[in-house]
Amino acid sequence: MKKWEGLRLFAYLDTGGVPTIGFGHTKGVRMGDAITLKQAEQYFEQDIAIFEKEINSLGVQLEQCQFDALVSFCYNIGISKFRRSTLCRYVKMGMNANYIAAEFLKWVHCNGGVLEGLKKRREWEAQKYLGRSPLPA
Repeated sequence: MKKWEGLRLFAYLDTGGVPTIGFGHTKGVRMGDAITLKQAEQYFEQDIAIFEKEINSLGVQLEQCQFDALVSFCYNIGISKFRRSTLCRYVKMGMNANYIAAEFLKWVHCNGGVLEGLKKRREWEAQKYLGRSPLPA
């Protein structure tokens, strides 16, 4: 996930216009903020724990590859969007893995257009969810 998020030690606006720092950390970030690599790592670990808890709260049995793909997806779009997504609903319903994997691929838009980076990430997450060895991030 760190490769998908990238590392920036100075606050910047992500593609959605949200102040971001480190490996995609957004909570409490203001433009002008700066952090160290150690702080970025700490933020990442704290953030990951939140998204792992969210996926665990779904109450469904998941393979590790599915869990990892869902954590990556949720980390990227946020918990509230994840909870409202068809992808989340399909996971809770125990839908066929192929239908769930197809849902990842619908989340490639930002500011009215398709982002190539999101497209690649979603393809990676879909393949990961299916238990296939996706190309490295």
